[in-house]
Amino acid sequence: MDWQGQKLAEHLMQILLLAFAVVAFATGYIMGSFQMMILIYAGGVVLTTLVTVPNWPFFNQHPLKWLDPSEAEKHPKPQLAVNSKKKSVKKN
Repeated sequence: MDWQGQKLAEHLMQILLLAFAVVAFATGYIMGSFQMMILIYAGGVVLTTLVTVPNWPFFNQHPLKWLDPSEAEKHPKPQLAVNSKKKSVKKN
């Protein structure tokens, strides 16, 4: 899954969960059944999981282009700057 695919999966998850929550609440309220509300929302969670968790092909529409190993050796990795001086803390 590429970066845009991750963003799409997250947006789909949010939209689907919100839609199922609204539908579940409305149905449960109209029918006066808490159990029906929970069942509809649980079904929505399962459906949302099946849509967003697997690595479906539509999540891989923008693949990353990696450097060849020979090209990567030409460019050194950046080093983290480490300060050897520590700030002293004054205790009163």
